[in-house]
Amino acid sequence: MSTPLSWYARRLTRMSTREVALRVGDEARRAVVVHTLPQRAGAPVPGLLEPRRFASPVPDASVELVLPHDVAALTSAADRLLAGRWSVLGRERTDLRDPDWFLDPFSGTRAPQDVLAFRIDHRDPGVTGDVKQVWELSRHQHVTVLAGAYWLTGEDEYAEAAAHQLRSWWAANPVLRGVHWTSGIELGLRLVSWAWTRRLLDGWSGVRDLFEDDDGALAQLRWHQEHLRSFPSRGSSANNHAVAESCGRLVAACAFPWFEESERWRVEAGRQLRRDLRSNTFADGLNREQAGDYHRFVCELAALALVEARAAGHPGDGPDADLVTAGLDAAAALLDRSGRPPRHGDGDEGRALLLADPAEDPWEQLLGLGQALVGPQPWWPRRRGGVVSVLVAALLGPAAAGEGERPATRPDVFEGAGLALLRTPAGVRPEIWCRVDGGPHGFGSLAAHAHADALSLEVRHDGVDVLADPGTYCYHGEPGWRGYFRSTAAHNTIEVDGLDQSTSGGPFLWTQHARSQVDHVEVGDLDVQVWSAHHTGYARLDPALRHDRAVRLDRRSGALQVLDELTASRTHAIRMSYHLGPEVEAALHGSLARLGWTRPGLDEQVVALLHLPPELEWTWHRGEEDPPLGWWSEGLGRRRPSTTLVGRGELHHRVQLRTLLLLDVEGGPQHV
Repeated sequence: MSTPLSWYARRLTRMSTREVALRVGDEARRAVVVHTLPQRAGAPVPGLLEPRRFASPVPDASVELVLPHDVAALTSAADRLLAGRWSVLGRERTDLRDPDWFLDPFSGTRAPQDVLAFRIDHRDPGVTGDVKQVWELSRHQHVTVLAGAYWLTGEDEYAEAAAHQLRSWWAANPVLRGVHWTSGIELGLRLVSWAWTRRLLDGWSGVRDLFEDDDGALAQLRWHQEHLRSFPSRGSSANNHAVAESCGRLVAACAFPWFEESERWRVEAGRQLRRDLRSNTFADGLNREQAGDYHRFVCELAALALVEARAAGHPGDGPDADLVTAGLDAAAALLDRSGRPPRHGDGDEGRALLLADPAEDPWEQLLGLGQALVGPQPWWPRRRGGVVSVLVAALLGPAAAGEGERPATRPDVFEGAGLALLRTPAGVRPEIWCRVDGGPHGFGSLAAHAHADALSLEVRHDGVDVLADPGTYCYHGEPGWRGYFRSTAAHNTIEVDGLDQSTSGGPFLWTQHARSQVDHVEVGDLDVQVWSAHHTGYARLDPALRHDRAVRLDRRSGALQVLDELTASRTHAIRMSYHLGPEVEAALHGSLARLGWTRPGLDEQVVALLHLPPELEWTWHRGEEDPPLGWWSEGLGRRRPSTTLVGRGELHHRVQLRTLLLLDVEGGPQHV
C-alpha cells in the first residue's frame, strides 16, 4: 500500500509557501529530465576533460604508521567480505560476494530496479521492503573497507573485490533507474566512498581502468553530481540529508575534477555546504537535530569535506573551519569515560566514511579524524585514532584548526541545544555522568529525528547505563515499535493523559512541538551541580499545564536528586517512567528500587538505591510487547529486554515528585 494521502497533507502543513513553490519547480524539472533521459542512456559522457588524473593519493610511506591493531581489524573485516559475510544494520548477510543490490533479504521484498526513480514510493515497505537495508549496502562503505585492506597490504584480491562490487553496482543502476536514485543522501555518501576508494587503490594496476577510463564510472560520477545539483533537499527537509548531499558534491568535484563543469560545481557545492552546515549547527558546535548520533554523522561529513578541499588545494571552498572545529570539540566533550555519547533522539549508525571494522566505535574514528584535521585540545579523551587519522595526517600534514577561540576546559553546557552534563571530574573513578535536556524539540518544522523526550535524563556510572535512553531500534516497516521508541513513555520523563509531549504526524514528522526552556544551570568544577528547566508541551490539553524539573548532583556522596513539579487547571492522569540499562538488575519494593550491576572490567558488584516518588503507584516491567515496554536498543534492528519502572497517579492542579538515586551505596556514603 502506498503512503496515505493524509501523510502528504500533514507534511504539506510543515512547509512554507516558498518551499511549496520550490518543490513545484522540482517537479517540473523532473518532467524535463524524464523527457531527456533516453538521450542520456548509452550516450557518450558529456564534458569530459583530458587528461584525467587523481591528484590527491596518499603518500606510500604513511602505511607504516598504522598501528598493528588497526591493520588487523581492517583486514579481518575485509576478509569477511571476501567470504561474502557482512553485517548490515545489525543483521548478518552472507551474499556479499555478488550481492543483489535491490533485495531486502529479511522481508524477501525486492525493491524496483528498472522503474524510473521518480515513480518509486520508497516510504512504502510493500514496494521496497526495509529500504534502509536496501540503501545501506549501496553506500559502498564496505567497498572502502576492501580498498583500505588493499592499501594496507598491497594484496590484489582486495582491490579486485572492490572493483567487482563497483562494476556490479554501476551496471545494475543506470541513471535515474531504481530505488538507489530516490534519495539524495545516498548519492552524496556514495560519492564520498568512491573518492576514498579511488585514493586507496591508487597503487593498484587496474585503478585507471576502474575509474578514469571507464565510461560506466564516468557516467555515474557525472550524473550523481548533476542529480544532486538539480534536486537538493529543501526547506523542511534540509537537515543532515542536505549536508550529506552538498558534502558529496564537494568531495566529488575536488577528487574527480574531470569535467568541464567541475570547477563551477566545486564552488557551488562549497557555498551550499557552508549554508547547510550553518543552518544545521548551533554556535557552540552541536547539531540542531537534537540527536547525539546525528551530531557525529554531520560532524564527520563536514570534517571529510574540509579534508578534501584542503587536499585539492582549495581550502576556501570547504566548510567553515571554525564550525567544523567547534563540532569536533563538542563531540569530544559529550563522551563519558568509556567513550560513549548521549543516546537522545534518533540514531541509525550512519557513517560518512568507513575505514575500520564496523563493530569498532565510530566516535573513535571521528575523534581520530579530528586529531589529524584540527588537533585535539588537552582535555579531549585519549583515542588511538585509527586508520583514518593516519591517512588524513599523511594527506594534509600538520593539523590546522579554525581561527576561532577553542574551549580551554571541557564544556559541560551547550546553550543552543539546551543540553547540560552533570558529572564528576575527568579522571576520577567511579565516574558519574548525567545528561539533561531542556532544548528545542528538534530541527526545523519536521523535527524528523527528534524524540518526545523533553526534560528527560540519562545517568551512567563508570560507563554503565543506570537510567537509560532506550534508543531508536527501527525507522521503517514496524510502525508500532517506531512509535514506542520515540514516545514520551520510552524516556525518563513524565507523560500526561497517555499522550506524547509532542504530536507525531508520521515516522519522521512531528506536527506539534513541545516548547522547553532551561531556567538555571550550575555545572562544571562544582561539588554540587544543579540544572532546572520546564516545558509546556501539554498546553494543548490544558493551557495551564506545565512541567518543571530540577536535577541536583552531589558528586561527593554520589546522590542524584530529581524534583518534578506539575501544575494544571484541572485533573490529569500522569505516568512517570525510569528506564534502566540492560546491565542493571532491579528489585522493586513499593517506592524503593534496589539496583545492581557489575562494574566494567572488574569482578565487582555495584549497588544503588532508587527512592521513587511515593505519591505514585509503581510497577516493574520487562520485555513486554503489547504494548511495548521494557526494551533497550543497541542500534537499528536490535533490541533486548531491560527493566522499566513506571509510576502512575493523578495531577490535581499541582503535584511535586521527588526521586533520589544513591549510587554505589555499598562502596561510599549513603547520605546526602
